[in-house]
Amino acid sequence: MIQTLKLIYTTAKVRLGFLIMACALAGIAVSPGSGLSPWQVLVLALGVLLSSASVGAFNQLYERDLDAQMTRTRQRPFVTGRFKADGYWLAAIGLVLLVGLVAAALATNVIAAAYVFLGAFTYGVVYTVWLKRRTWLNIVIGGLSGSFAVMAGAAAADSSLAPAPIILATVLFLWTPPHFWALALACKKDYAAAEIPMLPVVVTESTATRAILAHTVAMVTLSLTLVWFGMGWIYLLGAAAGGTFFIVASIRLVTQPSVSQSWRTFAASIVQLGLLLTAAILDRLFLA
Repeated sequence: MIQTLKLIYTTAKVRLGFLIMACALAGIAVSPGSGLSPWQVLVLALGVLLSSASVGAFNQLYERDLDAQMTRTRQRPFVTGRFKADGYWLAAIGLVLLVGLVAAALATNVIAAAYVFLGAFTYGVVYTVWLKRRTWLNIVIGGLSGSFAVMAGAAAADSSLAPAPIILATVLFLWTPPHFWALALACKKDYAAAEIPMLPVVVTESTATRAILAHTVAMVTLSLTLVWFGMGWIYLLGAAAGGTFFIVASIRLVTQPSVSQSWRTFAASIVQLGLLLTAAILDRLFLA
C-alpha cells in the first residue's frame, strides 16, 4: 500500500504540484486585494495542487511510449506496467481535476477556477498532446501553465488585473524555457532518441546555452521590477539572491558546457524560483 502511494505521488508529479501551488499563493501575495480568509487560501491552494497532480498523471499516461525510450523515465509505472493505462485511470484523473476546479470556484470565484483550468489545459493538452512532439516551441508555450497559476491567485484576491501579478505571471513564462532547456541539455541523448524536438536537440550547444542565459537574464531583470509595484525588501532580497545564483549558473553553462553543469543550472532554476516565490509570500505576510 505504501509503495503504491509512493508511485502515485511520483506519477502525479506532486512535487511539481507544490511548486505550481506556490505560484498561486505568490499571485495572491503580489495582488493589491487581500479579502481572502485563511480557509479560502487553503482551499484554493489544494485545488491548484489537485489540478496540477491530475495533469501530471495524465502527462505520464499519455507519454508512456516516449518515457520507455528515455533512461530518466523508463522506470515510470505506466512504462513498467505497474499502472495500467486504461479508462479507470483517465476517469480518476478527470475526477481529481474536477474536484480541484470546483473547490477553487466555491472557495474563491469562477474566474480563479477558470485560470486553474487554463493552466491544466495548457500543460495537459497544449503542451503534452499538441506541441511536445512537434516543435521546439513546446515548452515556451507550455510555460503558460505556471503563469495561469499566478493569475488564479491574483483573480482570487482581486478581480481587477493589477500590474504586479501580470509581471509575476510573465516572470513564470520566461522562467520555464531555461529551466526545461537545461534539463533537456543534460538529457540530450534521451530526447534525441525519443525524437522530442526540445531546443538543445535541434540547435547547436552554443545556441542552446546562450538562449538559456538570455531567458534567465530577462526573467531575473523583470522579477526585480516588482519592487516598484508594492513589494518590499524581503522580496527584493529573495529575488536578487536567487536570480544571481541562476544567472551565474547559466553563465558557467555558456562558458563550460557539460552534462554536469546542465544539471547544476537546472537545479539553480529551481532554487531561484523557490526563493522568489517564498520571498513574495513572506513579504506579504510580514510587510503588508
